[in-house]
Amino acid sequence: MEQKKLDAAMKTAMDTAGRVHLFFLRFLAGILTAFLILTPVSGIWMIERMRHFGIFRDPFGYLRHWSSIGSVLAFLLCYLGMFTGLLWLCIICRRLRIMKRLIVWSMLWIPVLNYGLAWYVRGLAYQEIDHNIHKIRLDDVRVERQICRTRYPLLLVHGVGFRDFHYFNYWGRIPRELTRNGARVFYGHQEAWGTVEDNAEILRDKIHEILKETGAQKVNILAHSKGGLDSRYLISGLSMAPYVATLTTINTPHRGSALVEFLMRLPDPVYRGVCRLIDGYFGRLGDKRPNAYLASRQLSCAYASEFNQRYPDAPGVWYQSYASLMKHGFSSKLLCIPYWILKALDAPNDGLVTVESARWTNFQGVVTNRYLRGISHGDMIDLTREDYRDFQVLEFYVQLVKRLAELGF
Repeated sequence: MEQKKLDAAMKTAMDTAGRVHLFFLRFLAGILTAFLILTPVSGIWMIERMRHFGIFRDPFGYLRHWSSIGSVLAFLLCYLGMFTGLLWLCIICRRLRIMKRLIVWSMLWIPVLNYGLAWYVRGLAYQEIDHNIHKIRLDDVRVERQICRTRYPLLLVHGVGFRDFHYFNYWGRIPRELTRNGARVFYGHQEAWGTVEDNAEILRDKIHEILKETGAQKVNILAHSKGGLDSRYLISGLSMAPYVATLTTINTPHRGSALVEFLMRLPDPVYRGVCRLIDGYFGRLGDKRPNAYLASRQLSCAYASEFNQRYPDAPGVWYQSYASLMKHGFSSKLLCIPYWILKALDAPNDGLVTVESARWTNFQGVVTNRYLRGISHGDMIDLTREDYRDFQVLEFYVQLVKRLAELGF
């Protein structure tokens, strides 16, 4: 009960923070717009006064006229106001990605050029304003309808190399948005570098805890990356099908990854040495039985082929799958190198998994956008806490869970 009250208080605080952020964004964008108009107007007035009083012929005579001094002061104040507005918008506008922010900051100090930058940043700010206003209005309507209230609670199962930390959520803003719309959300809390078998045992115990706590008969599992393999083994290998209503896999390497096959070509002592370092680090973070050597090899194509034969889909569980696709390596700074390697070895991918590998029962399609960036493996779990044009990750999950609810799950 106390935890629910704390969660409710945090949701209220975050909603308030979002509205305050929107207020300041609108205020600064409005101020910047005004100064963007006033700066060239005052500049034209200043130039006209300079021409009229012949500043180059008689500088001191020019300075004796109050309108000349006023035009200079007006231009300087307008230019300073524009610069200040641009400076603050560069700080609070979330549409400025890291690279764009660095470019703007480096050119912010160049006269004339910063005027063009100010129009660009203003455009991004108004895009964010329109998006946030639409989202707030939509949320105000949807929260009352509780469109994500499913029959069975949701279990979010993370992928390899991560844990369900309290302060750095693997799923970003997604759980909060689902909860706002009526979902009951729980976490798998399996190990970052646990094997498929070990993690499935942890998930089995977690499901029994959830069923006892909620009184539900089953759970809906949403699994990302290797979490999909952990969940499939849980269902078919540990006979947990009676307690699982649905399994949704997102970017799961059902047919393995050629990238892992490539890494397995490393000399075995080197491979094991790196894995020991990983085990040591994640052991300190909470993994009780980390086994990076075996867990990573369970993502190979050879293992996937054997796994799929031994653990087919279980009757009575409704499966569906999703994939995403980057357009090029520069779509993700974190996954650019894996993307290029995997593309050379196999096919275009999300940075770690190809579409063909992620394709499984009831495949729902490829998540991408019309723009050059595309959607990466990390974007699908809100890793950067950002929305991209043509893809809003929170809306993706809201619609996904809403559909589960409409299907009776």
